[in-house]
Amino acid sequence: MSFLLSIPSPGPEWSSFDLGPFRIHAYALCILAGIIAATVLTSRRLTSRGGEPGVVLDIILWAVPLGIVGARIYHVLTHPGDYFYPGADLLRTLYIWEGGNAIFGALLGGAVGAYIGCRMSGIRFWSFADALAPGMLIAQAMGRLGNWFNNELFGLPTTLPWGLQIETSNPAYPVGLPVGTLFHPTFLYEMIWNVIGVVVILLIERKLTLRWGKAFGVYLIWYGLGRSFFESIRVDPSEIYFGIRTNVWAAYAAILIGLVILIVQSRRHTGIEVTAYQPGREWKGPDAEVESEEFDSETEDHGDDAVGPTGSGDVAATSTSNSRL
Repeated sequence: MSFLLSIPSPGPEWSSFDLGPFRIHAYALCILAGIIAATVLTSRRLTSRGGEPGVVLDIILWAVPLGIVGARIYHVLTHPGDYFYPGADLLRTLYIWEGGNAIFGALLGGAVGAYIGCRMSGIRFWSFADALAPGMLIAQAMGRLGNWFNNELFGLPTTLPWGLQIETSNPAYPVGLPVGTLFHPTFLYEMIWNVIGVVVILLIERKLTLRWGKAFGVYLIWYGLGRSFFESIRVDPSEIYFGIRTNVWAAYAAILIGLVILIVQSRRHTGIEVTAYQPGREWKGPDAEVESEEFDSETEDHGDDAVGPTGSGDVAATSTSNSRL
C-alpha cells in the first residue's frame, strides 16, 4: 500500500533530451528557471527600494558566471577522490555537464561576482543581498527539482508513504537493500523548507526593517538550519571530518555567518537605509530627469527675464518702480 502512495522517480528519458546537435539536461533547465525567477523577484524588490529598473542584470552578469565557477570548484575540492587519483584525467574537473555543482560554492563565487557587479553599478552590496534573499530560496527550490529528474541525492530508507522510488540499477542505490525500498525524498523536503523560508522572510520584513544585510542574514540562518538536517540523512558519499559530512559543516558555517551579519549590522546601522546606492552614485529616476530637463528649458527660454542689467526683466522692474513713484 505504501508503495502505491510513494513518489515515483522519472525515467532516464526525462533527465535529458536532444535538440538538434545539443543535449539538453532537465537539471540545467531547473537551474535556469530558478535563476530567472530569482532575477525577476530581486529586480522588483530592488526597484521598489529606489534602484534603477534592470540594474539587477548588470550585477547577475557577474554573479551567475562566478557562482557557477565557485560551485564547481567547491564540488571538486570536497570530492577529491572522484577527480584526483593515479591516471585520472584532470580535465574532468571542468566537465560541469557531468554533474557536480555545490550550492555553498555557488554562494561564495556568486558573492564575489555580486560584489564586483555592485561596485560597477553603484548599488550597495548589502542592499542587493537583501533584495536577493527570498529569490535565492526560490532558485534553490527549483534547482532541487533537478535532483528528482536525475534520481540523485536521496535520503535514507523509509517506510513513510511519501518515500521515493529508486531503481536498484541506480549507482547510488545502497548495496544489500531489497527491491522496492523507499527513500526519503530530500529534494522535496528542501523544496518545501525553502518555500516556507520565502514566506518567513517576507513576514519578518513586514514587522521589522531587514536592511543592511539583515534579510540575507536570515536567509543564511534559515537555509543553514534546513540543509544541516537534510544533508545528514542523505546516502550519497561525502568527505567526513570529525564524523560530520562536509556540507553539514558548511551549513553550520552559513548559520554562524548569518548570526554575525545580524548582530554586527544591527549595531553598525541603527537607522533606516535611505538609498540602495553607494554615496554619490544615486539614480535619480525618470521624474527627476524630466524635471531637470524642464528646468534647463525654462532657463534657456526665459534667461533674459532674470539676468543682465540691460535685459527686459530690468526694464519691467524699472517701469513698475516708476509707476509706484
